[in-house]
Amino acid sequence: MAQKRAQLDQETFYCSICLDNLVLVTNPCGHSYCMDCIKSFWDEEDQKGIHSCPQCRKTFTRRPDLEKNSTVGDLVKQMKKISLQAAPADHCYAGPEDVACDFCSGRKLKATKFCLVCLASYCEKHLHPHQDEHPFKKHKLVEPSKNLQENICSRHDEVMKMFCRTDQKCICYLCSVDEHKGHDTVSAAAERAERQRELEVRRQTIQQGIQDREKDVKLLQQEVEAINHSADKTVEDSEEIFSQLIRLIQKRSSDVKQQIRSQQETEVSRVKELQEKLEQEITELKRRDAELKQLSHTEDHNQFLHNYPSVSALSESPHSSSIKTKPLRYFEDVTAAVEELRDKLQDILRDKWTNISLTVSEVDVLLPQPEPKSRAGFLKYSCKITLDPNTVNEYLLLSEENRKVTRTMFHLPYSGHPDRFTDHHQVLSRESLTGRRYWEVEWSNTDVDVAVAYKNVRRAGRGNQCKFGHNDKSWALNVFYGSYKFLHNSISTSISAPQPSKVGVYLDHRAGVLSFYSVSETMTLLHRVQTTFTQPLHAGVATDGTGDSIELCKLE
Repeated sequence: MAQKRAQLDQETFYCSICLDNLVLVTNPCGHSYCMDCIKSFWDEEDQKGIHSCPQCRKTFTRRPDLEKNSTVGDLVKQMKKISLQAAPADHCYAGPEDVACDFCSGRKLKATKFCLVCLASYCEKHLHPHQDEHPFKKHKLVEPSKNLQENICSRHDEVMKMFCRTDQKCICYLCSVDEHKGHDTVSAAAERAERQRELEVRRQTIQQGIQDREKDVKLLQQEVEAINHSADKTVEDSEEIFSQLIRLIQKRSSDVKQQIRSQQETEVSRVKELQEKLEQEITELKRRDAELKQLSHTEDHNQFLHNYPSVSALSESPHSSSIKTKPLRYFEDVTAAVEELRDKLQDILRDKWTNISLTVSEVDVLLPQPEPKSRAGFLKYSCKITLDPNTVNEYLLLSEENRKVTRTMFHLPYSGHPDRFTDHHQVLSRESLTGRRYWEVEWSNTDVDVAVAYKNVRRAGRGNQCKFGHNDKSWALNVFYGSYKFLHNSISTSISAPQPSKVGVYLDHRAGVLSFYSVSETMTLLHRVQTTFTQPLHAGVATDGTGDSIELCKLE
């Protein structure tokens, strides 16, 4: 109340015109104003020729002199200082979102603590007994919250320090011996401790998940950097290769141009030499013709007969020209040869460009995808595969479409080729396989291998380095008289499954997944390999049963 009185008294020392600045000057009637306000007021009255007091309206015949009121100014400053020291800061008062002190009268201050024993909120001033008085020091103080009233039992007005596990709710002590009698009850602290342990386990799981995902994010970032680096390097290398190709074509163009010009010069020189010779002969013939003409016009018979023998001897006709005109092609054959080269180069570029485009499109920058569940899903990755005649063993008869081989008793007269399997009855596909691919193989015999292999698998010899599944460059599913086994690097894994007549092969090259399925109305997994493929793969088949065949199926 004293504070409020001090504030009201202080207001009387402010300028009555602007209600802001402290009074500093006093006019003759005794009323005080700030200097700026009274000067401005009287400046406006100068035109009227009369001046007055803004407060009491007393008039003055001339503009009064103003006197500074130092005593009042000093008094107001001291009162303002005292008022500022006594009044709490605005941020100490409780706002709409704050918890107010239960013991403040008038405008309440913010509560800083809540006592679980007293069930009351206290500001810093009213909290002192809990900090200084011994009986209160045992009380439990917590941070104030508007929700703390939820901890008070609405029935017994007691703090709910118990937890009923039967009803899964907090209760007070009286509830535990009343409506919750016989229930599984524990202290809220004990239940909290148990839930806290569960919470910590969950947090550990979440934190582990965060760490795993952060690791994955880091790996993905590294993959992005690797992709960017690989793309930049490939673009650079490709540009250099194409530049070399352009330079090679330009060099060949320059060579052809130089050869044509050289041959042109030689032929033109030869023709001009012959031309000059003929022109000389023409000149000589014209001279002889002139002599004969002159002799023919001689009127003296004796003179004519006298000169005739000498002129007649010079008039023998030279050999007739051996040059015959006919249509000549000159360098047109060179143009035809260059056009033929262009057409062949276009064919090569078209074929290789298809392979390049497919290779680029097969770059998989996404995370490995799950395997399809149905045959229709697998068929989305189907690809056309043909068998390479240069790799087929000489005891395997290759079909016209290069999709089927049949084991023969006789040696077939294939031409020699370094890619051909010399001793094992096997063959590889012409196409290399990367990305996600699916194909199917069927057979009519009882001893076959369905395989994939690197292109650099050994071809010559009878050793394991050449046989599918018996080296580190090939993987094979072997079907032998109703039993299955999977082979890689001579390590055999037996497979128990009914024997089908068709097997589907699914390859996810980037993910390192190779799966073999029994193909029927439902896809039955026979065996799956998880590894890392370091090179493109080729499909392979093999058969040792004479007269039996194995075929790559056409997939629609």
